[in-house]
Amino acid sequence: MNLLLISAVFSIVGAVLAICTYKAANVAKFFGCIFGILAACAAIGAGIVGITGAQSMSVATPFAFASFSLRIAPLSGLLLIVINVLALMAWIYGLSYFDEYKKRGVGAIGMFMNFFIISMNMVLTVDNAFWFLVFFELMSLTSYFLVITEQNKQSVHGGFLYLVMAHVGFLMIMIAFLIMAATTGSFEFEVFRNTEFSPAIASIVFLLGFAGFGCKAGMFPFHSWLPQAHPAAPSNVSSLMSGGMIKIGVFGMILVGLDLLGSCDCQLWWGLTILTIGAISSVLGVAYALDEHDIKKLLAYHSVENIGIILLGVGIGFIGVAIDQPVLAGLGMMAGLFHLVNHAMFKGLLFLGAGSVLYSTGTRNMNILGGLTKVMPVTSVCFLIGSLAISAIPPLNGFVSEWFTYQSLFTAAMDNGPLIIVFCAIAAVALAITGALAVTCFVKAYGVTFLGAPRSEGARKAREVPGSMLVSMIVLAVVCVCLGVGAPWITPYIEGIATSVTQGAPIVVAGAVESVNPALGSAISTPLLACLLIVCILLPLAFRAAFRSGGMARDRDPWACGYLPTADMPVIATTFGSDVKMFLSPLYTARDAIVSTSAGFSAAFQKTVRGTDKAQSWGDRFLVDPIAALVSLTSRAVARIEGGNHRVYILYIVGALVIFLILAVLL
Repeated sequence: MNLLLISAVFSIVGAVLAICTYKAANVAKFFGCIFGILAACAAIGAGIVGITGAQSMSVATPFAFASFSLRIAPLSGLLLIVINVLALMAWIYGLSYFDEYKKRGVGAIGMFMNFFIISMNMVLTVDNAFWFLVFFELMSLTSYFLVITEQNKQSVHGGFLYLVMAHVGFLMIMIAFLIMAATTGSFEFEVFRNTEFSPAIASIVFLLGFAGFGCKAGMFPFHSWLPQAHPAAPSNVSSLMSGGMIKIGVFGMILVGLDLLGSCDCQLWWGLTILTIGAISSVLGVAYALDEHDIKKLLAYHSVENIGIILLGVGIGFIGVAIDQPVLAGLGMMAGLFHLVNHAMFKGLLFLGAGSVLYSTGTRNMNILGGLTKVMPVTSVCFLIGSLAISAIPPLNGFVSEWFTYQSLFTAAMDNGPLIIVFCAIAAVALAITGALAVTCFVKAYGVTFLGAPRSEGARKAREVPGSMLVSMIVLAVVCVCLGVGAPWITPYIEGIATSVTQGAPIVVAGAVESVNPALGSAISTPLLACLLIVCILLPLAFRAAFRSGGMARDRDPWACGYLPTADMPVIATTFGSDVKMFLSPLYTARDAIVSTSAGFSAAFQKTVRGTDKAQSWGDRFLVDPIAALVSLTSRAVARIEGGNHRVYILYIVGALVIFLILAVLL
């Protein structure tokens, strides 16, 4: 707990120093990043300590309902590690990347980013509804100001949409907490945990919490802000928001459904609802991503997809709790939490890679890129690792958590009644479709951006990014590999956190190197897979080297039916996967209709604001102004009494005495 408080102090000091030195951009950047790095390291330490067991503390405040209670449980400890690993990499990345923002206020970015991170840490650890809402709002406001850093039309529009959706979610969460507070007479989470709410109240609270936190998570149908806001923010902020902040939405769902309502019976339809929304989100997210040529917008849509995959595992966890199957509950929750960790790492890596491309070329449009592998080799390799991980290619981390998700779906479909079988079968099909489309999408993203010949002057003049940016990407790439290859050693820790949430039974044999899930009769060894894949790659290269005749291979222009190749011949992002996009055209039509509706909502909101301004002027004219004029007239009349003549003042006193004497006689 002390480490968490130390982290908060470092963040506050960094924020204050960054804004106080805003006129000296380099100094502001230094203070913001260095203190941010220190704060992230301390918070990672607090998370590691929290995983080993719950810790709590409480500080009294002047308000009895708002005691400042903190609690680090295994789940919040895991999220602390995830978010602050991303924060650490984002700050290191920013040591060079923030040079691009010197004219836009590096000091302000340093301040808002430090407060953004501390607010996320506090949301994960506060144990009082009032303070939870305070820090949740602080998280939304600070991230909003980071989104609108560029101050262009896209960032302002994306920031406005994000702010609206964030407050819609905040309102629903607040109502859920107020219902529980009204029932228990307290805002303390510990009181909520020990109260057995009626089934009706529990269901209302769950729905409000699920929808409210779903807005923050970016799940369907509350996902429209995500592809608008995330691309607009600085790339290391996008990494934090997509890799870290939206996971707080998942944390909130688990907090409300299985922790705060832990004394109530978890109902089956809660899990089925989460499973359904997860399936829809996963398919729609990747389908919409396939249609994008803006690399950051593509990655933002993939956050919707991966939130859907996380919700598939979480939904199975809820179902297992509802039907009293501890192994199923633990397996599903482990799949969801493992994918939560994995998505944070590879999505953080991909956004940093996209930021490096933007930093070096000045564009996010994949159609005018290409050929970056030769001039940005480290960025290219790191982005490739992230692309393979998010596409669930073994033995990387995305494959492991998706494999667990399949296992949980298949297990839930066995001997659990026709309703669960139907839902799990549909979810498994949705996950399979999602995986296929994700591979297609990232073949496009990597191939069109990094391979082939440059298609613009910016791509031809691109250079590798500075060292601090490379360090951040390399570290996250290594983490993605380690989480995959090292899954047999890492899985038991994730299992322990999952079972602490669901009160489930042990699933994985701790320390098993040869398998990660022997309890269900299915086993896989990611270290063995890695060895086999390395052999499969090295053998063809060895044969080629042994039997190659002639000199060294030379780069040649591609065959173009006898014509000289031109820059517009290669496949670009717009044309890649056109057959798939044609098949999915009804989904794009529906999305465009929703976007137009949201645009109409925005226009209506602006008209309402203008109408409110007019109504306010009418009120000033006919109500406030007359009263103000009367007060002013009275004040001037009273002011005449004070003429400055002492003899007149004595006369006032004598007159007052006479009046008081008369009143005394009469009364």
